[in-house]
Amino acid sequence: MATICPTGRHDEHNVYAEACPCRALLDLLANKWSALTIGLLEQGPARFTELHAALPGVGPKMLTQTLRRLEAASLLQRTVYAEVPPRVEYALTELGRDVAEPLGRLRTWAEDNIDRIAALNANWTS
Repeated sequence: MATICPTGRHDEHNVYAEACPCRALLDLLANKWSALTIGLLEQGPARFTELHAALPGVGPKMLTQTLRRLEAASLLQRTVYAEVPPRVEYALTELGRDVAEPLGRLRTWAEDNIDRIAALNANWTS
């Protein structure tokens, strides 16, 4: 549902409108590493090494970029503990917890339907 845009860049928020800033947010959330990171953080705060170990296939650079983008969007918070060596934890914010539910449904849908999609199209690859 479109809402009036308080930025004045266009009349209303609409992901189909080229100038709408919600397109950047949709891009962030539609990214597989973002969706998977948010899913992991639903279980509670985690350190970088824990997230990296739980996400086979993601490189440290990509995970760092993903965490920074999620933090910049206020979907997670990064907490640095004054210890030697410093300990850093990532946790979902209220906004992050809000988006975790629909992303969880999307992850579940993908798991539940991958075999159907593969059976319907032998040429489909992941």
